[in-house]
Formats: sequence, C-alpha cells, structure tokens
Amino acid sequence: MSNQKSPQKKEKKRKSKIQRRWNFWGYLFIAPNFLGFLAFMLIPIFLSLYYSLTNYDIISTVDFVGFKNYIRLFQDRQFITALLNTLWYSVLTVPAGVILSLLLAVLFNRQLKGIALFRTFTFIPVITSMVAISLVWSLLYEDNGGMLNTVLNAVGLPSVHWLTDPKMAMISIAIMSVWKGLGYNMTIFLAGLQGVPHELYEAATIDGASSVQRFFKITVPMIGPTTYFVTLMSLIGSLQVFDQVNIMTQGGPVNATQTVARYLYQYGFEFYKMGYACAAAYVLFILVFIVSLIQNRSSKKWAEASI
Repeated sequence: MSNQKSPQKKEKKRKSKIQRRWNFWGYLFIAPNFLGFLAFMLIPIFLSLYYSLTNYDIISTVDFVGFKNYIRLFQDRQFITALLNTLWYSVLTVPAGVILSLLLAVLFNRQLKGIALFRTFTFIPVITSMVAISLVWSLLYEDNGGMLNTVLNAVGLPSVHWLTDPKMAMISIAIMSVWKGLGYNMTIFLAGLQGVPHELYEAATIDGASSVQRFFKITVPMIGPTTYFVTLMSLIGSLQVFDQVNIMTQGGPVNATQTVARYLYQYGFEFYKMGYACAAAYVLFILVFIVSLIQNRSSKKWAEASI
C-alpha cells in the first residue's frame, strides 16, 4: 500500500515544485508594474490624503489641522463656482459626445470603398496633443481675425465672443472637447456594432422594419454594454477636465470656465498650498465616485439586459 502511494506523492510533489516555479516567474514579471503602481499611485494617494488634513505648503513645518481644509473649501465661492462649472461641462460634453460618436459609428459601419480613410481622419484628433489642438482652436475662436468669426461675417452674421463671453466660453470649450473625443468613442462603438449579428437586421428587413426602426429596436439595445462603457468613461473624463481650460481661457472670463481640476492645480502649484490642494483633489475624487456610482446604478440594468 505504501509502495503504491509513494509514486503519487512524488508526482504531487513534482507538480507542486513546478507550480511554485511558475508562480515565482509570474510574480517576477508583474513586479515592475506592481512597483510602479505602488510608487506612483498607491503611495501618493495615501500621502495626499494625509496632506489634505495638514497645512502643508512646501516651506514651513507640517501641522495637522483636521478637516479645516475641507470646511474652508465649501466656504470658498470660487470653489463652489468651479464645482458647478465642472458639472456644467459634463452636461455639455457627455450626452453630445456619446450621441454624435454613435451616429458616426453607424455611418462608418459600412463596407464602402474608402471608408477606412474617413475613419482614420476622424481618429486623428484623438492621437493629437490636447495642447496643440487647444492652441489651434484658440486661434479659430479669436474675436478679431479668427476663422469662425470671419466665416460668420462673410455670410452677414455678427461676430461671436467665443472665449471672452462668460456665457459662451464653456460652451466653446465643450464643442472643441466633443470634436476631439469623437474618434475614440466612435472606434469603441464600431467594435460594438460589428458584434451585432447581421441575421437580426435581415430578419427585421424581411418583416418590413425601416432603418430607423432597426436602429432603435436592434442596434441601440444590442450595444447597451458599449454605450454604458463609453458614457461612464466620458463622464469620468469630463469631471477631470483641465488641459483645454488652462490653455484656452485660464479659467476665465470671470471664472466662467474655472474647474475643480484647475482650481486645485492653481492652489497647489501656483500658491503652494499643497494641503488645501490635496483636499480639493479628494473632493474631486468623491465627486467622480458619486456621479459614477449614480450613472452605474441607472445604466447597468439596461446594459446587462441587452447581453
């Protein structure tokens, strides 16, 4: 009996040794990524949480102040304005970006000659630097001599103060942001559309369904998970808007385009009030978490229903 079990034990021991060896090499290969995450993500997250409870300003000694930074944030009218502006930017960009990119994906989801070229042109803004695009659009939006106002004047319409009118500045930035993100969202929607079985469209066509009916009855339900993903990622990105605002308007005019991300950057790297800036960063994190949670609860049901 013992002789029969001995080979089994040896085989089990050999397999265990091989498994440990595989585990060692697996951990070794993921170690650089884990160390990078630890050094550049996890440690800074906890450090910023600690600094948000202090008066850290780089120069003087660090004193623990508790929740004073957070209380001061919500007593600051500029921060409340930045918070409302950030939400307004999300309202302007997320629905428009999702709808337009979906329509573009449906338009480009055809086997036509040269369609790949149009897809490429649409995707080029995505891989272009936000800094470069913001500078170019700033020139287009110029009050005097800008191309958009030149075109408007040529057709007899008055000039528009795109970036200098407090009512138009955020809308102008949102237009540029939606345009830049169309190619990325369109590509994701294209992947989702190409996963929809053609048999469904053929059956609907035989039953006499129009193209509009096929879109709302087949396309929209079947790409529910894709729409959910695009909406969620667009929402998270819009709440962290910074680059285009900082380059095109610097938060003006009259704080009309000031956002939470630029507010915390200003206090952290211009005024060197790092503790206060860390508190603003955590408020932004909580805002992103809450809004994402609400969107997740409201969208997940119909996204899963289409699977």
